[in-house]
Amino acid sequence: MKTLATGLLAGALALSAMPAAMAQDALTLQLKWVTQAQFAGYLVAESKGFYDAENLDVTILPGGPNIAPEQVIAGGGADIIVTWMAAGMAARESGVPLVNIAQPFKRSGLMMICPTETGITEVADFPGHTLGVWFFGNEYPFFAWMNKEGIATDGSAGGVTVLQQSFDIQPMIQGQADCISVMTYNEYGQALDAGYGPDNLTIFNYSEMGNDLLEDGLYVMEDTLADPAKVDAYTRFVKASMQGWAYALENPEEAAQIVVDMDETGAATLEHQLYMTGEVSKLVDATDPALDMATYERTVQALLDQKIITTQPEGAYSTVVTDALK
Repeated sequence: MKTLATGLLAGALALSAMPAAMAQDALTLQLKWVTQAQFAGYLVAESKGFYDAENLDVTILPGGPNIAPEQVIAGGGADIIVTWMAAGMAARESGVPLVNIAQPFKRSGLMMICPTETGITEVADFPGHTLGVWFFGNEYPFFAWMNKEGIATDGSAGGVTVLQQSFDIQPMIQGQADCISVMTYNEYGQALDAGYGPDNLTIFNYSEMGNDLLEDGLYVMEDTLADPAKVDAYTRFVKASMQGWAYALENPEEAAQIVVDMDETGAATLEHQLYMTGEVSKLVDATDPALDMATYERTVQALLDQKIITTQPEGAYSTVVTDALK
C-alpha cells in the first residue's frame, strides 16, 4: 500500500506540475493601426499557430486614430508595439525608453499624391498650395522632407499650408487639399477605386525620392532587455512573426481572409485586404528582421535636422533578438 500510495502521490505531483511546465509566455502586441493587412504577418502567425508553436500566448491589440502605441506601452498595456521609427525616437527623447528590436518593413509605403489639375508636377510647385498630412506621429517624414527642400510649412509666402488630414482621401475629393498623404497599400488603393491613377496624378514616393524614414518596426521598453527570459520570449515572437510574414506573402489570398476574419469591427473587406497584402509584400523582407543601419542612420539624421529629436540617440536599437535568429 505504501508503494501504491507513493506512486499515486508521485503521479499526482507530476500531473499538477504539468500546467506550470507547459504554461505559455504571455505577450501583448499593440498594432499601430486598425486590423488590416499592414499587420498580416502577426495576424497570420496567431491564426496559423506559429506563436503557439513557440510556446507563446500572444494578444494582438488593434490600434486606431485615438490610440498611440507609445503611450500604451509606457502605461504597461503592451509588451511590444508596432510603430514608425520617427514616433519611437520622439517618444524615447520624451522619456519613454523604446528600443527597436526588429525591422520587418525595409521600405516606406508613404507617398504624396496631387491631382494633375492642381498644376503640381514637381516639388518646386508646392509653395502656395495646401498639403494634407497625417499627425499623431505620422507627420515627421513630411516635415523632414520639407526641411530638406527648404520649404516653410507655416503658410507663409513661399511656403505651404499644412492641413491635418483625415485617414482617407476625402480632403482631395472635397478639394480641401491640393495634395494628400497616402500609403501605397491603403489610401492609394482608395484613390484608384475613385478613378485616380498615374494618368491624372503626380505621385511623390518617399522611398524613390530617398526621403523614406523607417516605418513599421517592433519596439519594446529598454529595461525589459535586461531580463533573459523576456529576451528569449521576444526572440521566439520575432521568429514566429517572420514565419507569419513569409506565409502571408506566399499565400496572399489566405492571408487576406485571415485579416478579414480577425477584424472584429467588420470593416475589412477581402478585396481591399488582398490589395493591401500585395502592396505590403513590396515593403517587407520576410527573410530578414534585422535593422538596416544605413536606413537607420538616415532616419536619425533627418529627425535631427528637423529637430524632431535634439540629441543623437543612444541605445535606441538592439540586435540581441535578431542576432539570436541568425
